[in-house]
Amino acid sequence: MTRVLDARDVSYSYPDGTAAIEAFDLTVEAGERVAVVGPNGAGKSTLIQLLGGLIEPDGGTITYFESGAPADDLRDRIAVLPQHPDEYLFNSTVRDDLEYGPAQLSIPKEQARERVASLADRLELTALLDQPPFRLSGGEQRRAALASAVAVDPDLLLLDEPVADVDADHRERVLSLLDRRHEQGETQIVSTPNVDLVPQVADRVVLVDSTGSVVADGPVTEVLADRSLLETCGLEAPTVARVFEMAGVSDPPLTVAEGAARLSDLLE
Repeated sequence: MTRVLDARDVSYSYPDGTAAIEAFDLTVEAGERVAVVGPNGAGKSTLIQLLGGLIEPDGGTITYFESGAPADDLRDRIAVLPQHPDEYLFNSTVRDDLEYGPAQLSIPKEQARERVASLADRLELTALLDQPPFRLSGGEQRRAALASAVAVDPDLLLLDEPVADVDADHRERVLSLLDRRHEQGETQIVSTPNVDLVPQVADRVVLVDSTGSVVADGPVTEVLADRSLLETCGLEAPTVARVFEMAGVSDPPLTVAEGAARLSDLLE
């Protein structure tokens, strides 16, 4: 299996000298879905920027696709959805932003337009394509930024809180798009403080504490089931799991879908 990303002993400090990331290691294989989970202020957004090649580490190395090429030379294969989508949208219209990436990669205009139209339809952005990005709501900007990121059809997609500010209906559209792209082979790394989201976007969890140190790296079902481990990072177990635990269930489900299935079995 191809190693898509390999981060070794990565460190980074903010301009004031405060350490944000220290001695961070992460290996991601092709087709994996990895969630970096931890409390607010743990450096997750900085880590996504580092792994996506948007900022340079102070120490350590990050390699992609088992090559020595830097991230900037691989923008046809790597895309990032940042924490603040308004910083990602800089053209006069949403359409221009979605077409910008393909244009930089010399993708034929007709092909790019078809790709943009499809993404706009899936994320319900069609009516917003001729709007200036600054007039969009926070959730609309996040969906537009996601569409702009995946318009280049990357092999590696890094997402910082992909459904923050997104309403319930559009949240399902975002998650459906990510599922579909993963099924087509895309490797995804998601950063979030929301443990309820994790089972929907990842199969593997990298759990970090308030200092950004990795305290666990393993399957979602194992890491999120360890309540004491989560508590050491200032996090609670998923809501569904806590409800079932209150009802006396020793091996609670982690998602609403799993909870509904468990209830259905109990009621039969």
